Amino acid sequence: MLNARRGLNNRTTPLVFLGLLILASALAIPFANAQTVVATVTVGSQPYGVAYDSAKGEVFVANAASNTVSVISDSTNAVVATVAVGSGPGVVAYDSAKGEVFVSNGGSNTVSVISDSTNKVVANVTVSSPGYSAYDSAKGEVFVDSAGKVDVISDSTNKVVATVAVGIAPQGVAYDSAKGEVFVANEGYSTALSNIVSVISDSANAVVANVTLPVGSGPTGVAYDSGKGEVYVANSNGLTTMAVSVISDSANAVVTNINLRYPVTGGGIAYDAARSEVFVGTAGNSVSVISDSTNAVVANVTVGRDSNGVTYDPAKGEVFVSNEFSNTVSVISDGASSSTTTASSTTTTASSTTTTASSTTTTAHSSTTVTTSISTTGQSSSTTQTSTSSSTGGGGGVPEFPYQFVIAAAFTLLLAASYLLVRRRTTPTGHPSQESHASA
Repeated sequence: MLNARRGLNNRTTPLVFLGLLILASALAIPFANAQTVVATVTVGSQPYGVAYDSAKGEVFVANAASNTVSVISDSTNAVVATVAVGSGPGVVAYDSAKGEVFVSNGGSNTVSVISDSTNKVVANVTVSSPGYSAYDSAKGEVFVDSAGKVDVISDSTNKVVATVAVGIAPQGVAYDSAKGEVFVANEGYSTALSNIVSVISDSANAVVANVTLPVGSGPTGVAYDSGKGEVYVANSNGLTTMAVSVISDSANAVVTNINLRYPVTGGGIAYDAARSEVFVGTAGNSVSVISDSTNAVVANVTVGRDSNGVTYDPAKGEVFVSNEFSNTVSVISDGASSSTTTASSTTTTASSTTTTASSTTTTAHSSTTVTTSISTTGQSSSTTQTSTSSSTGGGGGVPEFPYQFVIAAAFTLLLAASYLLVRRRTTPTGHPSQESHASA
């Protein structure tokens, strides 16, 4: 009997040890490269749009109620400059060829052009109700949506060179470099020109297709996925269903609709090429992370209140998210980079210019007045949903589906079955040596 128990222990101990290793590894799988907030940066009042400047390693944040743009260094996660712009700045686009940042000022009907070398406004372009924008690197142009149209600004002259009619209430713009096309989300709800995405050819500056979205979806943000040749559209319909639509740029058709845990807020959305993931700002003080290979949510990251603007920094492997009602920017590590930095709320010297807008463009003056008057932005109509939580960010990624527990459970069952099988074979009544001993 004693020998049988020793045999049982000798055989089951390795199995138990193996099971514990499997359980530990299964639990750790999704958290090895989990998305995590590594810094929270205090900026101006009601930050909205954000854009990454690849040449300077900086992030430009439009502060709608401060009439300023905060410039964040991605190496220190600290504000290094504050630039005064027009009234109600909402959305920002970075021009890599010129080293300039285009800021849509919904309250003053202008687009401010900031030089990233001096952090000063070098021009103001008059545009009626400017909103979301995108830079077209092939044409050297910036596409800015406005009331029922998109204005095309040449970055060489800072003048509007074309106007393209689109749908009702355009609310998001993204440039597709592979097709030379610009995708414009039209948020309106009631006509044939609403709940569609207009596809503009940048060579003809004309709409070549309209993609119909689910009824009542209310598209508010667009991001281009260069890896899959797809366009992701954030829908602010207030429901969790059909929250993100995926469009094939070859077929100009919706290929799937993705459900999110929380509704979309301001339509902030960005593509992470390193991880092949899409980050979407949502309610519940969170950002949803979508895998473009499965078109499923793989994590939800806690940030500040009302995450609106989202931009991806490939140099650092980080995603910058503006939190409108926390007056902060959350910095999320996408898991591809191990670097973490401390948060900073420092705001430093302001350098800006006040210019006189004409119907096309103006030259910059050298005056440096910083305006801090409160003004509402024309682009905040899609951000009325607020949260009662006072969280200012700082959470890790939470897997959307806890598959690690399923794996652990399966291996635990296998371990139990192995244990029972070994025990059955080593019981005293069934042991051959004991039977022969008894007969002797």
